[in-house]
Amino acid sequence: MRGFKQLLLCSAGLSGICGLGSAALAQEQPDAVSVNEANVIIVQARRRDEDVQDVPAVIDTVTADEIGKLNLRDFREVSTLAPGLQLDTNANGIGGNARMRGVNFDVNASGNNPTVEFYMNDAPITAGIVLQQMYDIGQIEVQRGPQGTLRGRASPSGSITVTTKKPDLYSWGGVVDLTANDIGTQNVKGALNVPVIEGIAAIRAAGVWDENEVDRVRSIDRNRDPWSRTRSGRISALVTPTDWLRFEGMYQRLDRNQRTYDQIASFSEVNPGAAQSPVYISSKDRLSDAEGPRLVSQVFDVYNWRAEASGWGQRLIYQGQYYTQKIHSTENFDKGNAFAGDVNQITDTRSTSQSHEIRLQNEERLFGMVDYVVGFFDSRNRPHTDLTNPTIVALPAVFGGGIAQIVQTPITSQGRTHEQSIFGNLTVHIGDATEISGGARHIDYKDQSQLIVNGATISNNAQTAKKWIYSGSIKHNFTPDLMIYVATGSSWRPGINVVGDFNITPSALENSFLHLPAETSKSYEIGLKSTLMDGRMRFNLTGYHQKFKNYPYRVPGSGVFYVNTVALRNASGAVTGLAQQVSNFNFAGAVPVEVNGVEGDVSFDITPNWSLNASASYSLGKIKGGTVPCNDLNGDGVPDATTTAPSLAELQAAVGANNIAACDVTQRASFMAPFSATVQSEYSFPVFDKTNAYLRGLMTYTGKSQGDPGNAWDNVSGYALVNLFAGLRSDDGAWEVGLYAKNVFETTKTLTRTNPLFTAYQQLGFAGQFDPATGRPVFTGPTAATATSTYTGVTTTAPREFGINVRYAFGSR
Repeated sequence: MRGFKQLLLCSAGLSGICGLGSAALAQEQPDAVSVNEANVIIVQARRRDEDVQDVPAVIDTVTADEIGKLNLRDFREVSTLAPGLQLDTNANGIGGNARMRGVNFDVNASGNNPTVEFYMNDAPITAGIVLQQMYDIGQIEVQRGPQGTLRGRASPSGSITVTTKKPDLYSWGGVVDLTANDIGTQNVKGALNVPVIEGIAAIRAAGVWDENEVDRVRSIDRNRDPWSRTRSGRISALVTPTDWLRFEGMYQRLDRNQRTYDQIASFSEVNPGAAQSPVYISSKDRLSDAEGPRLVSQVFDVYNWRAEASGWGQRLIYQGQYYTQKIHSTENFDKGNAFAGDVNQITDTRSTSQSHEIRLQNEERLFGMVDYVVGFFDSRNRPHTDLTNPTIVALPAVFGGGIAQIVQTPITSQGRTHEQSIFGNLTVHIGDATEISGGARHIDYKDQSQLIVNGATISNNAQTAKKWIYSGSIKHNFTPDLMIYVATGSSWRPGINVVGDFNITPSALENSFLHLPAETSKSYEIGLKSTLMDGRMRFNLTGYHQKFKNYPYRVPGSGVFYVNTVALRNASGAVTGLAQQVSNFNFAGAVPVEVNGVEGDVSFDITPNWSLNASASYSLGKIKGGTVPCNDLNGDGVPDATTTAPSLAELQAAVGANNIAACDVTQRASFMAPFSATVQSEYSFPVFDKTNAYLRGLMTYTGKSQGDPGNAWDNVSGYALVNLFAGLRSDDGAWEVGLYAKNVFETTKTLTRTNPLFTAYQQLGFAGQFDPATGRPVFTGPTAATATSTYTGVTTTAPREFGINVRYAFGSR
C-alpha cells in the first residue's frame, strides 16, 4: 500500500481542470455539474439536479471553468467569489476555519461540528483537508443558511460542497496545467482519464505538485525563506455494470510540509506613544523576529465510496467515507522574544473519522407532485493530540538572565464522538408555480473527551444529547422568470470543550469558559430570484435574520490573561513544586447572538463576448448581553484596552481565586467586515482561426471591520484587491496561454493586530549566598515574571504576484 501511495503521488497523471469551456465541460462529463450552453447553473443543493434559480436558498457556485479562468490554486481563494465568506487555516496546521453570515468559527474552540460544514463528494470532511491546493474539481457550491435536513450534519451558517471530477466511461483524455510566478510559486496539475471497459468501467488519476513561499514573511535573524511544498494525488473509479446500478470509489493522499515565520510589526506603527523597537518593522516589511521558523508537516488520507441502485422511479444511495490526519508542528513559545534561542512547543495530532449515510429518494415525482428524501446518518471521530508545554525558568540578572531550565509538561487531549441521525425532507409542487418544502432531523450525539496534564486527568468531559431540528420553505413563481420565497430553519451544535488552557488548578469560572453548553439557533429568510432580458441577466436578493443561544464566542487576538498554575521539576523530571504565572489564552463564552443581513448578486451578458457579474453581502452579528472572558484589571466590568502584560500580583488582585475576569457585553459577534462585494468581468474576441483573446478582471472589496473591543489598534479600514488576466485560448478550450497579475496595485492592509507580544516565565532569585560545600550559588524562588515586547503580531493581505499559466487538454477532460 505504501508503494502504491508513493506511486500515486509521483505519477505523471497530475491533475488540471482549468480553462475548459462550458460546452466542453458538458460534453466531457455528462453527470458533472457545470454551466451549460443555456447559461443555466445546475446544483445539487437539494440532492437532485436543479437550476440554481429554482432553489429557494442562496447558493454561490464556483465551476471548474471559473477555477481555471481566475487561476484559483489555494482553496481559500474561493472566498474572493463569495462575499461574506472567509476561509482561514490555523498557523499550526491543525484544522481550518470558515466564517459566514456574521459569525466566527475556530476549530480549536468549536471542535468537530463547525458553523459551516464542508463536504467532499457528498460526505462531511474537516476543513483542514479541503483548504489546501485545488485540483481536478468539478464544482464547488457555497450554500448559506441552516443546513442538516437534507445531508450530513447540522450546520447553522451554511455548507460548502466540493465535487471532484468523475471518470468518463467512454473516452480517453487528460489535461496538464502549469503555473509559475515571480514570487517563487511553481504549480503543476494534471489528470488522465482511462475507460477500462467502454460504457461500464473507467479510472481517473489526478494530482498536484506545488512549491511556494507561503506569505513571504522572513526572519530578520535568518536567511532561510518561508517555504511550502504540497504533493497530492487522487485516483477515482466508476463502474456501472447495469443501467440501474452504479459504484464510485476515490482515494486521495495529500502530503504538505511548510516552514513559516510569524509576522510582526512595531507597536509604534499604530501607537506613537509606544516604546521604540530595537529594529523598526512595519506591516509592509513582512518580517518576523523569530530566530527559528514554525515547522508544520501534514499528511491526509481520504477514502470515499458510493453505491446507487435505481428502480421503479426511486433511487437508493449509500455514501461512505474514512479519513485520517497526521499533523506535526514546532513553534516558538517565546512570543515576546525575551530569551536567546527558541523555546519550542511540539504538537502531534492524529485523528480518524468515518461517516456512513444511506438515503432513499424519488427519481420520478410521486403522484406527479411530490419529491422526497429520507435517510440515516452515522459519524464517528477520534481526535488525539500530544504536545509538550514549556515553562521557562530564568537565571537571575546577575548571572546573565538567560534560561536556566525549560520544564516541559506533557499534555494529551483525546476524545471520541459518535453521532447518529435520521432525516427527511418533503417537497410538494402545487401546480407549476407554487412549492412547499419541509424537513426534519433527529440527532443523537455522544461525546467523551479527556485532558491529561503530566499524566493526571484534569478534565474528563462526557455529554449526550438528543435534538430535533427543522427546515421549511414556500416559493411562488409569479412569472416563469420571477420567484419569491420565504424560508425558516433551526440548527444545533453540541457543547464544546476548548483546548489550550493547561492550568493544573482551574477555577469554576475558568472552567465555564472551557466547557460550554450546546448551541441552538433559528433563522428566517426572504428572497427573490429573477431572470431578465431573455436570460441574459439574473438578479437575486435575500434578507435574513438569525438568532443564536449559547453561541461559542471566542476571544480574538492576544486572548485573555489568567493565573496559571504550572508544575516545576528537577533535572530528573520529578515534580518539586507548583508555581503560578501570568498566561494568556483565547477562552470562549456561551452568549446570545443576533444576526441580520442582506445578500444579492447580478450577472449580465452585455454582449455574446462580454459578461459582467457582481455580488455583495452585508451581515452584522451582535452579542446581546452576554458574559465573556475579558481583561478587567480595574474591576469595572468593562473589557480593558491592554498594551502590556500585567504582573502576577496585579492579575491576582483583580481576579482573586477565579483566575480570570468576566464581563457582560453587547458588541459585535464577528471580526469580519460586515460588508463585502466582488465584481468580475470578461471580454473575449477572435484573433486567429479558432483562437480567441481574452481580458478578465476580478475586484474584491472588503469594508471596514472592528476587531477585539479590548484592542484599540486592530480595526481595519475598507480596501479593494484587483486581479487581472489576459491571454489566448482555443475555441474548444483545448489549450490556453495566459498572463495574470494578482493584487495588481500591491495593496498591503494589516488585517489583524494583536496587543504587544509577551513571554511569561519563572524568575530565579539570588540573595548573594553560595553553598559552602560546592561553592555554587543558592537560588531562591522562582517567582512569576513577564516580558512585554515592543512588537505586535500581525497578518496582512497577500503579496502582489505576476505569473504565467499554460494549459493543454486532449480527449475527455
